[in-house]
Amino acid sequence: MRLTKPEYREAKGFIAEVIRTNRKKSADIRVEEGAVTVVVPIETSLERIDDLLASKRRWIKEKIALHQEMAPPSCKRYVSGESFSYLGRNYRLKVEKGPFAPVKLVQGRLVVSVPQGAEQPRMIRNALVRWYKRQAELKLREKVARWAPQVGVAPTGVTIKTFKSRWGSCTSKGELQFNWRIMMAPNRMVDYVVVHELCHLIRHDHSPEFWAQVGKVLSDYEENREWLKRNGYVVTAL
Repeated sequence: MRLTKPEYREAKGFIAEVIRTNRKKSADIRVEEGAVTVVVPIETSLERIDDLLASKRRWIKEKIALHQEMAPPSCKRYVSGESFSYLGRNYRLKVEKGPFAPVKLVQGRLVVSVPQGAEQPRMIRNALVRWYKRQAELKLREKVARWAPQVGVAPTGVTIKTFKSRWGSCTSKGELQFNWRIMMAPNRMVDYVVVHELCHLIRHDHSPEFWAQVGKVLSDYEENREWLKRNGYVVTAL
């Protein structure tokens, strides 16, 4: 359980997000999508965190490099004026120079502050990934709460994941998992994915009965499904 707002520590060549929790008795460093996160007990000092990041710097840099090698080529340059989609609407990026500050949506612009340096594009991408994940946590929980009563189900939880080839999943324990990239698709597509996974709480297959259940809630689900098949992974490239 996250107890405080995330903090950020600048290290040599990367930015680490710090999450404090009472569920951890020791520190845990993660590198996902090329972004570094350190989960620590709530009272851990900043000095201890900095020492930990320094001691693991080589391992962290290797993980970041591996992600860069495996990531598909991107046409994005992560510079001011470039456009990024959020719920189907395009927003311009504004890059400011200075101490690292996470992305904020301000007056129709995605504003991020990063230190000057050769690693700047990667830092900006990682900041955008973190922003999309935070929005996914907020918006998808709101949408699940909105649509669940209409479907007639009660999921046990909602988590945000990084999936390579799917938009969502429903576990055997009733937990819904969503790909954060869906936040770049139009809003009606997000609704469709939420309803789709909620209906899996009734039927864990893609039988005619399952699609009939989806159709009871969203009459245009076929159109949305086809749109995602044709456009989804192009629109949500980052």
